[in-house]
Amino acid sequence: MPKSNTKQRIIDYISSNKEASPRELSQFLEISPQALFRHLKTLINNNSIEKIGSSPRVFYRISSPSEKKHSDIVSNEDTLFLEKNFYFVSPIGQSYSGLDAMKAWCDRQNLPLQKTINEYKLTLAKYDAYKLDSFIDGLEKMHSTFKSVFLDSLFYLDFYAIERFGKTKLGYYLLYSKQGQSISFMNQLITEVKPYIQSLINKYSFDAIAFAPPTVKRDTQIMKLLEEKCSFGLKKVKVEKLKTPIIVPQKTLSKLQDRIYNAKNSMIVSEKSSFNHILLIDDAVGSGATLNEIAFQIKDKNIASKITGLALAGSFKGFEVISEV
Repeated sequence: MPKSNTKQRIIDYISSNKEASPRELSQFLEISPQALFRHLKTLINNNSIEKIGSSPRVFYRISSPSEKKHSDIVSNEDTLFLEKNFYFVSPIGQSYSGLDAMKAWCDRQNLPLQKTINEYKLTLAKYDAYKLDSFIDGLEKMHSTFKSVFLDSLFYLDFYAIERFGKTKLGYYLLYSKQGQSISFMNQLITEVKPYIQSLINKYSFDAIAFAPPTVKRDTQIMKLLEEKCSFGLKKVKVEKLKTPIIVPQKTLSKLQDRIYNAKNSMIVSEKSSFNHILLIDDAVGSGATLNEIAFQIKDKNIASKITGLALAGSFKGFEVISEV
């Protein structure tokens, strides 16, 4: 049967049944799964159908009429820029990267593609101005939040979110690694941040590394994965989260004093050795109360004289809680 006819039969079948699984389509068309997926890929690429769900429960349906077929010719420069920086997860959990992500985001917002790309580049440039050698200096925020700051330096790899465009690529990776418990996002997150942690270790003479313990019970903890994959042979300083009758995660506390009190009474540095310079890592910094309390204990117990903090993502404004993660 001609290929064009097969594609039309796929569209007609999905239209009649509202949605269809690959198995249904393969049986209806009497073709192999391999041949079917070649047709499905073409139909997805030209916006005739869309895939919903993930393996093993995948279905196909006719694309929404509201979805645009963007006719803008995007330059190679913009395409590469978006591939490096832009990421989007739709409300139904479909993830897009690069140009595809920008097209999907523009569809959701009913915005013109090229104009929005230009506006995104200008917005990102505003935030990138805070970066020096790929790191954002977060220490000023700590000094504006706390009377006493016990970190000697604090860096972010990126902001969690930026104005108008929402979560950054690293923000999305972090959210769905923690809240979504997605192994795929965890692997992407580790791949993304590992070179930056290595470069910071190469730049400074750390003789130990510490990881802020998770405060929310989850099957897989991204901080534990970071500890396994990103210690780079450094001695690990033991930091523990104490068990309490009721676990109150930091992210649920909206008042700064409550966050300080929570960290002070639930975090314990039980290390007995002494070091010169410790790298202290947390996944996200909202208020900074956890990192500041751990740093206080390290210095108060004479465990180290110098501490550099590193957060994978941080909030842009002063005391701004990242409640999602």
